[in-house]
Amino acid sequence: MPSSNPAFSRGFPGATNSAPNATWGQAPQQQYGAPAQQNPYAQPSPYAASGTQYMTMDDVVTKTGISFLVTVLAAAAVWALPGQAAWGLAMPAAIIALVVGLVISFKQIANPVATLAYAALMGAAVGAISEAFNDVYPGIVVQAVIGTFGVFFGMLVVYKTGAIRVTPKLTRWIVGAMFGVLALMLVNLVASLFGFNTGLRDGGPIAIVFSLVVIGVAAFSLLLDFDMADEAIRRGAPPKFAWYIAFGLLVTVIWLYLEILRLLSYFRE
Repeated sequence: MPSSNPAFSRGFPGATNSAPNATWGQAPQQQYGAPAQQNPYAQPSPYAASGTQYMTMDDVVTKTGISFLVTVLAAAAVWALPGQAAWGLAMPAAIIALVVGLVISFKQIANPVATLAYAALMGAAVGAISEAFNDVYPGIVVQAVIGTFGVFFGMLVVYKTGAIRVTPKLTRWIVGAMFGVLALMLVNLVASLFGFNTGLRDGGPIAIVFSLVVIGVAAFSLLLDFDMADEAIRRGAPPKFAWYIAFGLLVTVIWLYLEILRLLSYFRE
């Protein structure tokens, strides 16, 4: 069956074309009237590659947990810096993280060094941004964290219960919406450089609606991440591919958190 996830359009290193438990151990049908014979397929194959390992959900949970821990620690470390030192690190960290993230995405790099480097860099940037928001709106960071985890676990329940199924059509809609949102953000950025206010980020009604749309797109993007994990397990991905899935979840959750933080600041104003 073709994959609905664009991340598998080129496949991944070490993957197989089917699940690892394909045919060994299944007995051939015995013909009527044939003498009973011992099933030679009932035992494990003596020629099976004993060193082959496949990714499990435990791998995904572990690698994702480590990545988020590094992000939180980096954010806390930057937040603890005195004065305006945090902002001195935020911009360089964000730019380098963007470059690292693009390289990981396009080359599908699945290793701990790349994922954890991205986690540390984005943690530094998120820590500085969070500190700035919290200085103006005390307590807003806690609210944004609670909101982010609420959306995350809500979408996980929606995915696991099958309330919304990830189909090729839904994938195209989500990816298209992501590109549309990014295009509007880019237009708003260019317009702001020339002193033109598009209303997308000024805290007004249009800005609130736009933030809600972005949060919705980010939330539905989590479905693609969950589907990627399940599909990688079904297709027999190697354990290291869990680092790539952890990277994808990290990108989406950070995006979701920052947009919720911005939306809450509109209401606090």
